Amino acid sequence: MTPATLYGLCAAALVAIGLFGLILHPSPLRKVISFNLVGSGTFLFFGVAARRGAVAGFLGDPVPQAMVITGIVVAFAATALAVALLLRMLESGAPTVDGPPEQPDDLSP
Repeated sequence: MTPATLYGLCAAALVAIGLFGLILHPSPLRKVISFNLVGSGTFLFFGVAARRGAVAGFLGDPVPQAMVITGIVVAFAATALAVALLLRMLESGAPTVDGPPEQPDDLSP
């Protein structure tokens, strides 16, 4: 098994685990983490594709590398924004995906 094949399988595993988390976990923070796993698998796949092209005798193409670097920066910024929005949502008591906020059981006037 070549290292490129191993990296490709790892990329597929990251995407699969991320999709599993996106579909099955209702928590917003877990969805953000799962989305990051899908992105990491995609970045790894682009890196493997660029490396295989260079090994096959073609010139090393800098475009996939530039796409991966740009994607990492954008993913970091999007993750920071998503976590900030989740924190703001939790502070304000807004309803989440898990359900509405708990109401006190105090029924006295």
